[in-house]
Amino acid sequence: MKRNIVISLSLIGLLGAACNNNRQNETTKSADDIAPIFTYKVAADNGDSISLADYQDKVLLIVNVASKCGLTPQYEGLEALYEKYHGRGLEILAFPCNQFHGQEPGSADEIRSFCTLNYNVTFPLMAKIDVNGENESPLYTYLKQQAPYKGCPEEPEEYRNFCEAINQIHQADGNGWDQGDAIKWNFGKFLVSRDGSEILRFEPFVSPSDLEADIERLLQ
Repeated sequence: MKRNIVISLSLIGLLGAACNNNRQNETTKSADDIAPIFTYKVAADNGDSISLADYQDKVLLIVNVASKCGLTPQYEGLEALYEKYHGRGLEILAFPCNQFHGQEPGSADEIRSFCTLNYNVTFPLMAKIDVNGENESPLYTYLKQQAPYKGCPEEPEEYRNFCEAINQIHQADGNGWDQGDAIKWNFGKFLVSRDGSEILRFEPFVSPSDLEADIERLLQ
């Protein structure tokens, strides 16, 4: 009888260990299934660390922004997108960047005040970063790898003219940003699907409203 009890207890122990191993394997599998973009961490404009894992199952619009740029009024379009689609799962992360002719020189407080007073921005503003070069954000390195630059568009004409103009600026500056997958100017945009498997790139001259069809599709 005692021998039967010992055997039964041993079997229970083995079954318990097997269940624990299964749970551990499920946890590992779950972690392995996370898209790479959700492994990155960024800094909010107040310095807090933010994990992009917090945005899983959201559609993400990631934009490099500036307060003293001819494209700065795009803030209005971005806020309109946020107000229209945030309730359905759209998140916008705006990263100030001062790399394009010093058009974002302010402090975090100055940038937030400018955005609030002039455009009533309510989406998150991040800490200032570099999007090109040796000190570029690792997140942007990844985004550029996943959504390479496709070159200047043939049409519409105003897009092509803008693209050619900023390439000439980079050629004159000698920074090499007219080549390869570099971010070309302020208000470049990346749209990321809920599971991180699809990343779309939109150049600075593309208006926020022109993203609506893709946002609608990714939110479905």
